[in-house]
Amino acid sequence: MVDVGDKDVTRRVARAGGRISMTPATAGMIRSGSAAKGDVLGVARIAAIQAAKRTADLIPLAHPLMLTRVHVELACEDAAVAIEVTVETRDRTGVEMEALTAVATGLLTIYDMCKAVDRGMRIGDVHLIEKQGGRSGHYRASDDAHEPRGHR
Repeated sequence: MVDVGDKDVTRRVARAGGRISMTPATAGMIRSGSAAKGDVLGVARIAAIQAAKRTADLIPLAHPLMLTRVHVELACEDAAVAIEVTVETRDRTGVEMEALTAVATGLLTIYDMCKAVDRGMRIGDVHLIEKQGGRSGHYRASDDAHEPRGHR
């Protein structure tokens, strides 16, 4: 674990996103609320919040943080569900891992709740969108952020 004892306590914010693709019928089932296991989006929202709060239990070198806010947005599309999570704290280290863990867990929850009707769902594009606070300042992902070096 990295020593953060000398860092200043500041407001830290991270926003992450991802998506799960599926058949249009599965997306329709989620939208209509007719999944056998219940309210898919509601359960995924709670799972994402819980995951953000428990990140230090899952990621071995992550610091336990007192979160001040976890906001989860889920959007149904024709054949996918997108998720975006914003996590905030006032602490000595950032909340990128909390936001990313929340996104992944929310998507895995959707998969779990819908796998009986669509085992072909694909989770992808889990990424940090933005982070603010701390010594490294403000980071915002660009559309070409993942292009291999030397290929621009």
